[in-house]
Amino acid sequence: MSLDRRWIESHIPHQGTMCLLDEVLTWDAARVLCRSSTHRTTTNPLRAHGRLGAVCGIEYAAQAMAVHGALIASDRAATGTSLPRVVGYLATVRNVTLHVARLDDIETDLVATAELVTGDERTVLYGFSVSSGERVLLEGRAAIVFTTAFGELSVSTPA
Repeated sequence: MSLDRRWIESHIPHQGTMCLLDEVLTWDAARVLCRSSTHRTTTNPLRAHGRLGAVCGIEYAAQAMAVHGALIASDRAATGTSLPRVVGYLATVRNVTLHVARLDDIETDLVATAELVTGDERTVLYGFSVSSGERVLLEGRAAIVFTTAFGELSVSTPA
């Protein structure tokens, strides 16, 4: 199975130019590495004032986290131990260090890495980084909270 942009778009909510990742390089139960060249495109939806600030790398990492969750869910479904479909929301980002001011002037591809620190069925904590070659461009931690695909609200119709 090719874990390319087509696969990514079919497994995370980000579509078109908002899908920032090009492919999954490697993954296991603890982490995922995804490659991207979209930081150099002038049509990147996160660009502002003619540039792509380094803080936008958090979105690259968040999409890698979503990909990791989709890969784990796909793997569990293949082994018959699937969980109910859930939706994850980025709840907090902490300890972020930006080692560069912007991403659009990085000439080589980016690698967004998300490493699972801990979690359960309601929340997970990831350590993340975005790098280019051996150079770490930004890093931090993020918490993701989950709800079922249909939310936890019950809707009643008027009598």
